[in-house]
Order: sequence, then structure tokens, then C-alpha cells
Amino acid sequence: MGLFGPKKQSYLGIDLGAGGIKLVELQNEKGRARLFTYGFTERPPEAQPGNLVDSPKETAELLKKMVQKAKTSTMRTVAGLPIASVFSAVITVPKGSEREVREAIQWQAKKLIPVPLEEMVLDPKIITAPGEKTAKASAPAAKGEIKKDEQKSIQVLLTGASKSMVGKYTAVFKQAGLELVSLETEAFALIRSLIGKDRSTTMIVDIGSIRTNIIIVENGIPYVTRSLDMGGVTLTKMMAKTLSMDLKNAEAMKNDIKSVSTLYPGEGLPKIFETTIAPMLTELQYSMNLYIGQGDQRTGKTIEKIILTGGSAALPSLAGFFAKQLNIKVYLGDPWARVVYSDELRPVLEEIGPRYAVSVGLAMRDIE
Repeated sequence: MGLFGPKKQSYLGIDLGAGGIKLVELQNEKGRARLFTYGFTERPPEAQPGNLVDSPKETAELLKKMVQKAKTSTMRTVAGLPIASVFSAVITVPKGSEREVREAIQWQAKKLIPVPLEEMVLDPKIITAPGEKTAKASAPAAKGEIKKDEQKSIQVLLTGASKSMVGKYTAVFKQAGLELVSLETEAFALIRSLIGKDRSTTMIVDIGSIRTNIIIVENGIPYVTRSLDMGGVTLTKMMAKTLSMDLKNAEAMKNDIKSVSTLYPGEGLPKIFETTIAPMLTELQYSMNLYIGQGDQRTGKTIEKIILTGGSAALPSLAGFFAKQLNIKVYLGDPWARVVYSDELRPVLEEIGPRYAVSVGLAMRDIE
């Protein structure tokens, strides 16, 4: 944003994932993101606890070492809250004064959130429903004329997280000596790094280590966010069981795309994965139906494309498998597409790209 004149501002995007920590520092270069440095740690499939903030001291020490090794130039950090730990919904409330809208949001929140609101940190954002005109764009009505299309309600994107969860993240970064500028849901980070200003209706499928997040985005707004209790570890365990090997070797083989392709030659997703991933396919179809069924304004609407990301997104023929089964165009996401970096880094960044979508999106938060 250039808050301090021509000096380049840097931000650390830090993703505390179950499969390890991903760190990215991006500089704001005249409104464009330039890669300054990055780093990562990996955790074995059986690592505990699943959420790194439940081991605050160890995680803080690890962050200190990562920042030092990556030679970051800033301590200003944007971190992400797991989608599974965040409440998110698009609600409709009557149009009115600021106070009336705020009270209506609180009333809706009490109905939807199963815990006392006093225990939550809520972040409501008023959005313009697809196809609606803003007040400035609407022509004034003639005297005595009643405007039939006058907007009587507004849509609000309501997100929230428990104060205890927010407190855990805040404590970890404070212990690590990092300045936590913002803490936001991973959904916004993924939209920022993988979709940008594209306004087509898109489903993001983030296949993490132990969970898979599904986000359906319309006009930059996440209308559906779901988290499934299956991810890359599920595939690793199936491979280990089928091939009678330990988890460590199975994980190494899964991550080696060439080895997997050699073991299962020919076109299509290897059968060992196809069977395991079938429940995920069912959930993707369910999410699509859920989105299309959200109100009359979605009549006739469809998901235009699917973007895959996460550590297991680059499995051989996975995109083609989903495309065939769902009859939708499926792409492997590239979080570096809107980031400037040196050409010699291209091979390694393309290889690790799917793992960095969240951290890149977090670091881009204040870069226009």
C-alpha cells in the first residue's frame, strides 16, 4: 500500500499447516508483489498435535529459526486461521441504519452460531449481491413513483472465530517475536493468491495434510466453505497399507510424482488413489449442489471451473480425474502467477507451488 512513501513494504505470510509451516515474504513494489524470501518445514504424517498452536513453545521456537534461516527483512506478519476453525456464512438482513444493520447481524449470528457470541470474534462485511445495483448507480425515482427494484435487504459475509483460538495464535507469534498485523481465514488467502480479480464462479479445492477445504467463490466472495476430515495423509495411509510399507516411505513415494507414475503407468488416476478419493468426489458434488440451491438468484448458475491446490493436488492425473467425473474444467492452481520473481527460481517454485497458496495469499493481503 506504500504507507511510508517509496520504501518497499514487506509482509510475511505464515501458514501453520498440519503438514508443516510455510513462510513467504513479499515486497510491495509499486502495487505488485515481489518475492523476497520463503521457507518451509515438513511434519511426518503421524505428527501430533494436528494444530501447531497447541504446542506454542515449540512452534514459536521453530518460527524463530525459520525467520533467521530465511533471512527475512521484516517481522510484520499476516497469519491464517484454519477453515475448520472458522465460522463463515453469507446472511441476508433488512436494509436500514448502521445501528439497525448491526443489530440484525447480531440477531442472525445468535441463530447460526452454536456458542455464545461473547466467546467469538466476529467480522461482518457488507457485500453487494450479484446483479444488484448500488445506491450510487441507481437512477432517482420520479416524484410519487415507487421504485420496484429498490433494494430492501443487503447481504453480509459473516466470519468469526473463537476468542480462545485467536488467543492461541496471538500468543505463538508474540513468543516468536513477530508482529501479527492481521489474522484472517485461509479462505481469503486462497482467493487472493489463486483467483485474484477473476470474477467467474470458481471452486477451490485445497487438499491439505489431514483436511481438505472446499471454497466456492462468486465475484470474489466465498459463498460456500466446507472442511473435510480427509487429506494427503489419507492417501499415504492407503498406499502404505496396499504396498506393505511404512508411512515414511509411502509419503516419500507419494510426493515423488515420477515414481508414482512409473509404478502405475498409463493414463488416468492410479487406482490406489481413485478408490480412496471417491468420498472427496462425493463431497465436491454435494458442495456444488449446496451452492446452486442457495436462493433464487442462483437459478441456472453453475460452477465454471475448479482450482486444485495443497500438497497432494499435483498427484498424477488428479485434475483430469475430477474434470471427467464432474464434467468441469479443472486446473492446478499457481499462487505465484501474480508474484514477480527471478527466472532461475521458476523450476522450484512450480514444484512447491501448490503447498504455498495460503502463505502467498496471506503475504499479499496489503499489496494492491
